[in-house]
Amino acid sequence: MSNINDCLQDLMTLDGAMGACIVDYMSGMVLGMTGGGVDLELAAAGNAQVVKAKVATMKSLGITGEIEDMLITLESQIHIIRPTHNHEDLFIYLILDKSKANLALARRKVQTVDTKIEI
Repeated sequence: MSNINDCLQDLMTLDGAMGACIVDYMSGMVLGMTGGGVDLELAAAGNAQVVKAKVATMKSLGITGEIEDMLITLESQIHIIRPTHNHEDLFIYLILDKSKANLALARRKVQTVDTKIEI
């Protein structure tokens, strides 16, 4: 198990990693962050709304199961949002430079961090 700062630093070892944070999606508050690329606090608050909307939509549709991750691809960036599976109401948010990142490795790293994060 690792603390928030260790997990965030682990994410930043990825090629193309620009910024990362752990977010409480019920409040939009950042529990820890590193790097940049965008205003992480503003991005966290906005993406908290995305996660809440997806959870509500799944519930309305009767879709069972958990969200593994969400990918948002922009012209020059990839954003990975992964709700944590051991800590309800939190998600991991990672921003990558699209020209330098390997999406498969990044998704795998976020999954690994999810399994070892300790709050």
